[in-house]
Amino acid sequence: MSSRVILVTGANGGLGRAIACAFLQESPASFVWLGIRNRREHADQLARENPERCSCVALDVTAPASWTQAIQEILARHGRVDVLINNAGSHEDALLANMPADSWSRVLAANLDSVFHGCQTVLKTMISQRSGRIVNVSSLSALLAPAGQSNYAAAKAGVVALTQSLAKEVARIGITVNAVCPGYVETEALAHLTGEERKSVQMKIPLRRFGRPEEVAAAVRFLASIEASYITGSALKVDGGIL
Repeated sequence: MSSRVILVTGANGGLGRAIACAFLQESPASFVWLGIRNRREHADQLARENPERCSCVALDVTAPASWTQAIQEILARHGRVDVLINNAGSHEDALLANMPADSWSRVLAANLDSVFHGCQTVLKTMISQRSGRIVNVSSLSALLAPAGQSNYAAAKAGVVALTQSLAKEVARIGITVNAVCPGYVETEALAHLTGEERKSVQMKIPLRRFGRPEEVAAAVRFLASIEASYITGSALKVDGGIL
């Protein structure tokens, strides 16, 4: 694997760190940028552990100007961007009848608008390179929307549709665009579950366990690899067989 410049958003969370680590293990010549906004202790630690191959960049994924500044910083150092992993996101669950309008807007901004801004910003460089890999982290909620997540499910379903549409637009110039739809994964997102709730949820999963961040990261890394050069516009489930 040749040298590549990779940007992973939401890199302070469990899944983001696992994705970044997967790319760090891919090739000693690759450089991984960790896009973060406020909470950054875990990302900072990963950068300290890999000072020659990893660095943090300030990035508010909901702000176009922040995207522009982050990509400019990366280009100033490397002159290229080869891989974008749109992993940042958040959720504010509530029944739709009681959902505040600003909760709807925040969740769509964090999960869908962020992907639009990221793709649009990085495409300027990838088109000039005539190469690139974009992997958008969606969710099983996009395909099997649960009650109480109308905002999150709508946003993540939008990510899948955006992925499929953009893939068709840029396929001829050597850029692939794919999505990953994780199910229940052992990250901070499941920390609120009680012991009984965990057992109940696991009984709905054919593999009878939650996924590991490293398992999702492996799927992301594969879709961004040279070996996956004929895969574009896909939405890969990593969910233990729920669907």
